[in-house]
Amino acid sequence: MAGDVRKRLERLRQEIRRHDHLYYVLNAPEIGDQEYDALFAELLRLEAAHPELVTADSPTQRVSGRPLDEFATVRHAVPMLSMDNTYSAEELQAFDERVRKQLDRADYDYVVELKIDGLAISLRYEEGMLVAGATRGDGEVGDDVTANIRTIKSIPLSLLNGDDVPRVLEVRGEVYMPTRSFVELNRMRAEAGEPAFANPRNAAAGSLKLLDARVTATRNLAFFAYAVGEVSQPLAADHYHTLQRFRTLGLPVDPHIRRAKDIDEVIEVCRSWSEKRFELDYQTDGMVVKVNRYDQRDILGTTGRAPRWCIAYKFPAERAETVVESIAVQVGKSGILTPVANLTAVRLSGTTVRRASLHNFDEMRRLDVRPGDTVVIEKAGEIIPQVVEVKKQRRPKGARPFETPKKCPVCDSDVVKDEAGVYVRCPNPDCSGQLKERLRYFAGRGQMDIERLGASLIEQLVDGGLVDGFADLYRLQKEDLAALDRMADKSAQNVLDGIEASKRRPLWRFLAALGIRHVGGQSAQVLADHFGSLEALRNASLEELEAIDQIGPVMAESIHAYFREPRHRAIIAELVAAGVRPQAEAAKPRTGALAGKTVVVTGSLEHFTRQQAEQAIKDAGGKASGSVSKKTDFVLAGAEPGSKLDKARQLGVTVIDERQFMKMLSREA
Repeated sequence: MAGDVRKRLERLRQEIRRHDHLYYVLNAPEIGDQEYDALFAELLRLEAAHPELVTADSPTQRVSGRPLDEFATVRHAVPMLSMDNTYSAEELQAFDERVRKQLDRADYDYVVELKIDGLAISLRYEEGMLVAGATRGDGEVGDDVTANIRTIKSIPLSLLNGDDVPRVLEVRGEVYMPTRSFVELNRMRAEAGEPAFANPRNAAAGSLKLLDARVTATRNLAFFAYAVGEVSQPLAADHYHTLQRFRTLGLPVDPHIRRAKDIDEVIEVCRSWSEKRFELDYQTDGMVVKVNRYDQRDILGTTGRAPRWCIAYKFPAERAETVVESIAVQVGKSGILTPVANLTAVRLSGTTVRRASLHNFDEMRRLDVRPGDTVVIEKAGEIIPQVVEVKKQRRPKGARPFETPKKCPVCDSDVVKDEAGVYVRCPNPDCSGQLKERLRYFAGRGQMDIERLGASLIEQLVDGGLVDGFADLYRLQKEDLAALDRMADKSAQNVLDGIEASKRRPLWRFLAALGIRHVGGQSAQVLADHFGSLEALRNASLEELEAIDQIGPVMAESIHAYFREPRHRAIIAELVAAGVRPQAEAAKPRTGALAGKTVVVTGSLEHFTRQQAEQAIKDAGGKASGSVSKKTDFVLAGAEPGSKLDKARQLGVTVIDERQFMKMLSREA
């Protein structure tokens, strides 16, 4: 029996690793999410029942269960050197002349790679197993970010073809954030009232330097391998074939790498990417040109800081000059006032730009942007237009600084500045500017997803006095809409159909749509999954909220305060009265060793992360709760359990240890 379980576990791990490689590295999935989730759930259940058979490279072991106190440091066995830069074809030719002169021969070639705009990382594999991941740091010493590296699903925890792998293999590469992930992350941060990341590189670096790997795991980072560091035996005699070996080992390699026979071909490849790069789903700021053969690299050697056998070709900065015609102030759904520069239209990175965010009034003052100024703009991460420089020598006479408003530009209320923050807010909850933004957000695709209810229609509805809150949307009649500009009878009916369809959206969408500060789509799903109903969430204590994984104390306090504000309770009551019925996901029939039981996990466990223990409880038919009450059946206590154990004892709740827990789960297997 034990042998059968062991074989099944290994088969599941191999199968999941194969599907991870197909999906995250080759972009060629063979199965759907539901089939993949079923395989993963079976692996979790078997490992929970047989913790002695859990291996470090199991797909279930990617995310650590507790935050680090700080990062340890790692000394690189082979220094991670930087590169010299070049900015023109002439400079590339000069580099080639230096290579030719030093080698004193012409039989060399190059490999040309896209220079991914991310964070340089070193991965150390021993006997084919990932044992460490470290940042570049100063080139000699970096931070140990192994826990975070393990969460990146394109990085294999164990290499394929394990019998044909050097005993020690150090892989260098770039951790980056795909553009789509960057846009989604900033959208979620905006929803939660958090500042946006300026560009994908900052987002990737910030995500990799988080002390809590559980948060890093949500950031959808990716990785490309591009070099070797320390290696016990060479993979190949040259760089190009080393990259091909990487692929056979399951390591992701940028598919756009090219081998070039001479510098003319190198220049042709570099020029071809100057415009094509905008079609990629990741950011790149140039190309890297490397001499291919390792023996020739040894001859070329290094300077004090950079190899002589490679060079970076940097693309010209995508910037444009234009004029600030005026500065406007936008009012967000939470009342934040944001200065925006209205610009003379200019082409930048393939699009026409007419507006650029100035972020906040402190940043506007730092740049000293004034109406009439000639400015330089760029797209942050080639996505978000922003002002980066003011040409003060060309400032027109009489151009005056734009003052931070003392009044809301929409409702004329006195503004306030966030305590210890940079944001200026309109505190008036009845401000029509805030209302319009809240309605746009409420109807948005990530929330109630009301088709055909766009910004211009919302503008008319509010200005015409037809809508003064969320519930008013559900009271609209066809004649109300038909009276508006460019609204024919059929269009009016389409809007009403979209509003009607939104009445039965999933609970998490409804929670996200309410605009609770710090709560975005992801945290709304966590809340909906945990509580199962609006009523249960509405009555949750602050302690219950704080105990939920992924709901920190600041968010918990915001949620708790929201549902205790009479105004907010009235909004929800009006929506319910108007026929809105948020749908909780249908509960699966509870079967298994813990069917119908409520279990609270506290303290550190030896064989489970918190997330794995709670998943094992759910897989066994139980409910994993974040707080202890009289309704709790068991408290699973590990090391350093804290106040939950005390409360369990006070209430007479049964306390079990990890051994008892695994014995319960084994009945399931």
